[in-house]
Amino acid sequence: MIMKKILTCLLAILGLSTACGQQTFEVDEFKTKSGKTVKFHALVHASIRIEYNGKEIEIDPVRKLGNKTIDYAAMPKADFVFVTHEHGDHFDKEAIKILSREGTQLIMNKRCADMYGPCGVLANGQSAQFGDISVDAVPAYNISEGRTQFHPKGRDNGYILTIDGLRIYIAGDTEDIPEMKDVKNIDIAFLPCNQPYTMTTEQLVRAAKVIKPKVLFPYHYGQTDVSGIASQLKGTGIDVRIRHYE
Repeated sequence: MIMKKILTCLLAILGLSTACGQQTFEVDEFKTKSGKTVKFHALVHASIRIEYNGKEIEIDPVRKLGNKTIDYAAMPKADFVFVTHEHGDHFDKEAIKILSREGTQLIMNKRCADMYGPCGVLANGQSAQFGDISVDAVPAYNISEGRTQFHPKGRDNGYILTIDGLRIYIAGDTEDIPEMKDVKNIDIAFLPCNQPYTMTTEQLVRAAKVIKPKVLFPYHYGQTDVSGIASQLKGTGIDVRIRHYE
């Protein structure tokens, strides 16, 4: 038990853990335009924890997926929770309740708000501002024949978060839709790769070439092999980072 705790603390020092004694996650750090630090914790599948300037931001928090369980009770309460859509690998009422406190801003699409209760609702094309954090809800849907029932157009959200000038595109469950041409000046993009529900690797590569993020995180990839995406984007200037979300 002592050796296990020492190992956990060592991982924390190396940036692979939220804190000593807690679960270990891969962490990436970036700087905003004014030099503040933004940390991204790769939790599971489509669940992302973001730390910024003392604020906690949770994206699609889900407690359990497959054999992986996330202990949200061991994490700080959230200042913001963003939910893209209603599917169980993105929307978990109990996880949201665990993370919530008085003053937590809950932002969802209308369908999730109807299922959860009072919260902030954004539809495609709508925006909200919270100090130096802004959010734009953008379309996320399927376009391939035989897939449109999974994520119909107009129901679900992707989100563009702008945190002190750092622009982050969290695509949600989507294919390489035409609206991606309007997603511009992105520093960090999270693009899903989980056929047939989201994109194939080929679609993801096409989407990345349209969006042109500085850093790309394939996520939501399930059993899809995403290891070849970096080589397919070689020469584009896009920094592809594969993290263990599964």
